[in-house]
Amino acid sequence: MKALVLEEYMKFVYKDVETPKPQDGEVLIKIEAVAVCGSDVHGMDGSSGRRRPPIIMGHEAAGTIAEIGNGVEGYNVGDRVTFDSTIYCNECSMCEMGNVNLCDNRRVLGVSCEDYKLDGAFAEYVVVPSYILYRLPDNVTFTQASMVEPLSIAYHAATRVEIAKGASVAIVGVGTIGMLILQVVKAMGAENIIAIDIDDEKLQMALKMGASSVVNSKDKDAIDKILSKTKDNKGVDFAFDATGIEQTVSMCLKALALNGKLVLVGNLAPNISFPLQWVVTRQLSLFGSCASAGEYNECIKLISEGKVDVDSLISKTVPMSEGHEWITKVYNREDGLNKIVMIP
Repeated sequence: MKALVLEEYMKFVYKDVETPKPQDGEVLIKIEAVAVCGSDVHGMDGSSGRRRPPIIMGHEAAGTIAEIGNGVEGYNVGDRVTFDSTIYCNECSMCEMGNVNLCDNRRVLGVSCEDYKLDGAFAEYVVVPSYILYRLPDNVTFTQASMVEPLSIAYHAATRVEIAKGASVAIVGVGTIGMLILQVVKAMGAENIIAIDIDDEKLQMALKMGASSVVNSKDKDAIDKILSKTKDNKGVDFAFDATGIEQTVSMCLKALALNGKLVLVGNLAPNISFPLQWVVTRQLSLFGSCASAGEYNECIKLISEGKVDVDSLISKTVPMSEGHEWITKVYNREDGLNKIVMIP
């Protein structure tokens, strides 16, 4: 089969590799579309430590079942599916509680780190265990389904708190995940949604995606502008930080009303200074959100019912053979490029 291999840092090669064979409980998936995650883009230069060459990256994908291993039930060759990015053990205490994203033995497709190496979906075929498969309805395309994985991260974040109908929400950082969080909380009934970013183009897109208003966080009076868009200037009920640096976390905390809740999704900075007294005296609650925990069916339904628009977030669909060129363009932050989807 052909695969896009990171042979050395900053160098992808589209080449022939051995086609994997499904073992007991596994299926072989013919990849029809695979999206490029920000973690893949960051991983190509070695800075993350989780994409050590040689490795076939890719974990946001969809396709058709090409071969079925022994012991697999309920699926047939030709079935249209997507699959979780996480392979979990189903045996540890976290898995038993349904927190498969926190599995003691968690592995992620397309990752090569100190603990393990697991080739992913930047290829014509990939093998995955059948228990991480999810069926696709006929009205969801493979390209749309390649966005289910990032949507599941947004959905998991949104459900870390209880978004009541009519709630007010601030989202700081409206890249792919932030834009998906925006649409999910809107579908849940949030009414006053404020999108915050440094990029005016993204803010305009956020308005098209359903934001009530936007604020450019580069403005020196950005906090005052955010508060002015809330009831009695007292702040929002919920905030989501989809960036993960000190400035954005601080902005979220300052945007919250008394007893407000902040969900931390982005984690660009390993450590930040923390306004402890502000959080304590205003009784604010903080929730970490890690990956997703099997919420794929809910996300597929949101796409199928037209409640979440993933098509508008895809900048370009390209042949996988041109992967090196296009991933490098995203890495270099070329204008107009956000999410790209590759077709083998």
